[in-house]
Parts: sequence; C-alpha cells; structure tokens
Amino acid sequence: MAFIEIKPEAIPGNVFDMVGREWMLITAGTPDSFNTMTASWGALGVLWGRNTAMCFVRPQRYTHEFMEQNEYYTLSFYAEEYRPQLVVCGGTSGRDVDKVELTNFKAQPTPEGAVYFREAKLVIVCRKLYDEPFKPENFRVPDIDGAIYPTHDYHRMYVGEIVRVLIDIE
Repeated sequence: MAFIEIKPEAIPGNVFDMVGREWMLITAGTPDSFNTMTASWGALGVLWGRNTAMCFVRPQRYTHEFMEQNEYYTLSFYAEEYRPQLVVCGGTSGRDVDKVELTNFKAQPTPEGAVYFREAKLVIVCRKLYDEPFKPENFRVPDIDGAIYPTHDYHRMYVGEIVRVLIDIE
C-alpha cells in the first residue's frame, strides 16, 4: 500500500456509507501501546472553524482507555475484503486478545505518534479538541436512551481536528 496525503475536503465517497455501512476502525495509543475497535457511528464536518471528525466510544471498551490517555486518534476505512477483520476488531477485546495478530494488520505510525494500519484505504488522523459523555437528561427523544442505553453505559463523544488525511493510491 502506498499512501499520499490529501486535504480533508478531497475525501472521496459518501460519508454516510463509509461510517454507517462500511464501518471504520478507531485506533488510539502509540506505536508501542495501542488498541483499535470497529465503529459504525461517527461524523465529519466543520466545527469551530476547523475540519473535524467525531467518534463515540463506550467507557467499558478497552479503546476508551487509550482515547483518554492520548492526544491523537485515527479513523481508518477499509475495502469490503477486510470485513472479516473489522468483525474481529468489533467482536473481541484488546484486553483479551491481540487484534493485530488475529487480523494480520500491519500497524503504522503517523508523524504525530498515532497508529493506523497499512491495509486501510483511507486514514483520518485527528487531534482531540473536546470530549464529553452523553448525558441522559440531554436526550430530546426519550426512546433513544431506553433503546440504545438500557444499562446506562453512555458513549463518550470525541471531537477531533483533522490534522492529516492519507489515501491509498495502489
């Protein structure tokens, strides 16, 4: 795989498909210690005059610890052929198994010290700007709380400034 850097405005594809149907990996940590998880919730846009990406991580996920401890995270998108690996990364915990070993993904460092995988077709590197847990009193549509959070394990929202976008050109 050979990556080039592009501007965030040049990200190809339909963001709704990329996040919600094709899924992505959220990866946080350093090349020496990181974790990754599959996600199908997220957003790209402009906030505070900056290009941003938002992702959401439940506190019981192992990746949450890495998100809390590190300034940068990556969002990586993959071709359909990698769906089995995304299933592994979403269905197992890095506390219990080595996801990189199970998937045969090749971890790569970013200049910022974050981690992505060489198999990705698109990588968005983000610097955390803001994070906050979802609060039950702020749901304006009450059935979301009961349907998505019956055990009250609310996601934490992370807003990151997009500092780098890499796209595979092979």
